[in-house]
Amino acid sequence: MLSALPSSDSLLGNAFPAFDYALGPWDGPEFFSFKPTSPNPVTSSSASDDPNPTPADQKPASDQSNRVVSLTEERKRRRMISNRDSARRSRMRKQRHLENLRNQTNLFRVENRELNNGFQFLLHHCNRLRTENEWLRSERTLLRQKLADINQILLFRQLQPFSTAWPCNIVMAE
Repeated sequence: MLSALPSSDSLLGNAFPAFDYALGPWDGPEFFSFKPTSPNPVTSSSASDDPNPTPADQKPASDQSNRVVSLTEERKRRRMISNRDSARRSRMRKQRHLENLRNQTNLFRVENRELNNGFQFLLHHCNRLRTENEWLRSERTLLRQKLADINQILLFRQLQPFSTAWPCNIVMAE
């Protein structure tokens, strides 16, 4: 889409007279062999959209090819600038992404260190509880043994008065 205005509007003129001939810069080898002498593109606002130009409006063929080449060079230059800007934005996005990843890595390292410290504390506490639990179990075993011994002594004392009543337990004193 070259223009939003109808082609019959002659006030603006034709900004791309090379397209009046339905040839692009790639349609002929003569466009590739020509080198413009001016780095600035040549533009004209006096051209009209009339398909039958008057002799005063006609430009020489070399001027039209110069305009086509300068237009393609201008497009290349704009595209190159656009590509450079895009690459710069891409590098900046990559830089921000890497910085975010570094920040996340640092946060994860801090969190990992805190979790590891908490784990070490819990492990130490767990070992201390295991040791205390083993000591309590061994004390329980000793107390059970003492209780069993006391029960045996009490039972023996309770049975002692009956033991004198047995005939085999009577000792004859002579």
